[in-house]
Amino acid sequence: MAAAGTTPMTGTAVARLGAFAAEVAENAPEHVLVDARQRLLDVVGISVAALGTGPAQVAHSLARRWGGAAVALAIGLEDRLPAPSAALVNGTLAHALDFDDTHVPSILHPSASVVPAALAAAEEAGAHGRTLLAAITVGNEIAIRLGNAGYDPRINNSVFFERGLHATSICGAVGAAAGAGVAMGLDAERLAHAMAIACSMGAGLLEANRAGGSVKRMHCGWAAHSGVVAAQAAEAGLTGPPTVLEGRFGFFQAYCGDTYDEAALLDGLGVRWETASCFVKPYPTNVFTHTGIDAAIALRARGLRPADVESVRIGVAGATLRTIAQPREAKIRPESGYHAQFSGPFTFTLALRGGGGLGLYLDDFTDEAVRDPRNLDLAARVEHVADARCEAIFPLQFPSVVEVRTTDGRMLSQEVLANRGTAERPLTDAEIQVKYDLNARRLGAGADVLADRISGLFDTTSVAGLLAL
Repeated sequence: MAAAGTTPMTGTAVARLGAFAAEVAENAPEHVLVDARQRLLDVVGISVAALGTGPAQVAHSLARRWGGAAVALAIGLEDRLPAPSAALVNGTLAHALDFDDTHVPSILHPSASVVPAALAAAEEAGAHGRTLLAAITVGNEIAIRLGNAGYDPRINNSVFFERGLHATSICGAVGAAAGAGVAMGLDAERLAHAMAIACSMGAGLLEANRAGGSVKRMHCGWAAHSGVVAAQAAEAGLTGPPTVLEGRFGFFQAYCGDTYDEAALLDGLGVRWETASCFVKPYPTNVFTHTGIDAAIALRARGLRPADVESVRIGVAGATLRTIAQPREAKIRPESGYHAQFSGPFTFTLALRGGGGLGLYLDDFTDEAVRDPRNLDLAARVEHVADARCEAIFPLQFPSVVEVRTTDGRMLSQEVLANRGTAERPLTDAEIQVKYDLNARRLGAGADVLADRISGLFDTTSVAGLLAL
């Protein structure tokens, strides 16, 4: 194996993250491995459900065109691929439906980048099942902490998000490099270099949330691809700058300006687990819409019918308006079922009309649904505004305070101040299983086979072929 180069990694932030990753690889607490196994199951289910999307077809086509060493599997393809290509495909699938897990206040989806990278690298290496789970744990924890370090309490928001940057793919590339490196068996020094290299690779803009386009659905695929390449490059001897995170021209200065919370990044590493506060999504929509969906479900249970609605006013944190309420015309008349998943008015509409799964499911977000005159009429009656109570809670939760004026003059109120799936309102194991079963149902009996393999990872000596059916 080539030497890691002449750039020493000692004492800097990325060196400390490398030491943490190496320690977890050897001595991961059991509870974080159990958590990682659950996230792997969630990502696999989501990825299967995303096979019919356009971005999945693009990712499959690119992987076939590139060819290369056949070492890792991608969901939806029979032939093995190079590990970076498998990571690209599976990462694209994992994020294509906006159904992936979410952390606050970093406001990112760590597993969609980290799990595909760790899985592809582990397959190539023939790693033990516990090593794969440790790799997922390390990658998720580091990605989340990078996101937390870019949170600015003065503006009550992520600086990444304020600047229109997709922290999921930017921080996710670094977390993916750490996860891939652990799966490959890199030592602390090379793990630090892998992350430092990946800092030059992460990218992603959030304008697609506002204005459309499908590129965002590949963000996590590219982050996963970058992470595997970065880990392979470090293994081969490429080096990164030791002050890549905190330096004058480093990661945080470049992406967040003067905002860099070192304590959020480094304090309590290996003791306080941020992954514990990363929640599994119950609905396949932008997370800012979830409490509005919950409010609609509650109002429906109280007897409110769509035909009864004169107008709806939904109070939310002001920072979320740009994603779920603006530009208004695009939100009340989404261009596709996918874009409806980022619309506050439309998700409220569909939830009030009654959806599938745990309240709303992928089957509800069709292109036909966004052309249905009944949905368009109701969505046009829904208005989102900034609300002081919601501002005070954001971004630890994404609350909604809903007021409905009915056609007979009544006023109905419904507030939901905590997201379903968070520690305050956790999903049960049964609900998580329902989500997986729905997502993976196209595999038939293969869905149970995959679930059983994932369940047995603690005793699996090699994960090569984990996805094979």
